[in-house]
Amino acid sequence: MNAADFRRIALLLDGAEEGSHMGSPDFRVGGKIFATLASQDQGYGNLMLTPDVQAAFLEDQPDVFVAIAGGWGRMGATHIRLAAANADVLADALRTAWKLRIDKNGKAGKQKRSSAAGRPAARNSKRSRPG
Repeated sequence: MNAADFRRIALLLDGAEEGSHMGSPDFRVGGKIFATLASQDQGYGNLMLTPDVQAAFLEDQPDVFVAIAGGWGRMGATHIRLAAANADVLADALRTAWKLRIDKNGKAGKQKRSSAAGRPAARNSKRSRPG
């Protein structure tokens, strides 16, 4: 697999769009990034996973997946070695990152709505005085 395959498969996912972040191609759903090609020069695609999902991918296929160094990696950001991945593995990994982003987008939307619904109604600042 290569960067062109990564792009093609990412864009097959429902609602996926290509954008750019810091000069590198990224792939978004609902306006939020689920994958990038920021490390394509090193032969990697990048996936935005959760730490738990990342751990499972690393355990299952350590020759294909590697945690991104530093804080991003500790939060689940994961390299996929494009040359080591086959089409099924790449498609599954991208689908997983896409689904995690959709789920996170949905939770964020619900939290915003419930926060707004939970706010007390604005009160009239004028006090009425008995007359």
